[in-house]
Amino acid sequence: MSETILVTGAAGQLGQRVIHHLIETYNVAPGRIVAATRSPEKLSALEDKGVVTRKADFDDQAGLEKAFSGVDRLLIISTDALDTPGKRLTQHKAAVTAAAKAGVKHIAYTSMPAPDDSLVTFAPDHLGSENTVKASGIAYTIFRNAWYHDNYLHGMPHNLQGGKWYSATGDGKVSTIARDDCALAIAAALASRTSESATYTLTGTASLNNRQIAAIVSEAAGKPLDVIDVNDEQLGQGIRGAGLPGFVADMLVSADANIRAGKFDIVTGDFTKLTGKQPQTLKDFFVAHKAALTAAGSH
Repeated sequence: MSETILVTGAAGQLGQRVIHHLIETYNVAPGRIVAATRSPEKLSALEDKGVVTRKADFDDQAGLEKAFSGVDRLLIISTDALDTPGKRLTQHKAAVTAAAKAGVKHIAYTSMPAPDDSLVTFAPDHLGSENTVKASGIAYTIFRNAWYHDNYLHGMPHNLQGGKWYSATGDGKVSTIARDDCALAIAAALASRTSESATYTLTGTASLNNRQIAAIVSEAAGKPLDVIDVNDEQLGQGIRGAGLPGFVADMLVSADANIRAGKFDIVTGDFTKLTGKQPQTLKDFFVAHKAALTAAGSH
């Protein structure tokens, strides 16, 4: 009997790609996949492919238990409730409790690198969630996804327009990975039917500092980019001045501080172990997304 795999956050960017790779790369029958989200009406395209869709609201534990019924393997994609510290942890605890009650046999969870030694504002939520999964007694796979290449697409077009990148990472290095590569590795593990518990840290093959990253962006976009070193306070003021909410500013400042402290300077071979492939380099990612990098009028 083949396993039933449920993916939460199925309307989100990572969830969509995990389901894509389960079907297209690892040939999992769509009827064995359950796509769950707060708004299942957003999943009509998956439904058309034969994927089962269910409503899953992380603030409704009874509803989660119902959604998880008959599921063998559950992927909890960490929720987007970042505005309130601790809210994600509460939501993830509800999901793990519901999974145990529903008889789920294996729980997978998307975390971050080294959440036990991190300056990032949301690290405690991830660490607490990992510990909750482990304490459930259910077999688990934890995916500690490195900072995505994709995250640079938010600020870099604006940086390139002015030719300046304000950074508080100092000489610190970070190893980043494409979101789609994380999805590929997660799908590989979900499709593997493993009953072992394991933790994987999904990173790129190189760790780079802000000067090296700026040179790669500049070459891919064909525009000059200078790094301007700032401190945490200056960075936070600049981000708030651009109109972003305070919790986003705090999160981005904490991420730069984490890089500066060397805590994101982690390179593993876990992606290749799971997929047998090499992850997309930052250079190749930027070349593939040149249009987004050089789009005028972006913020």
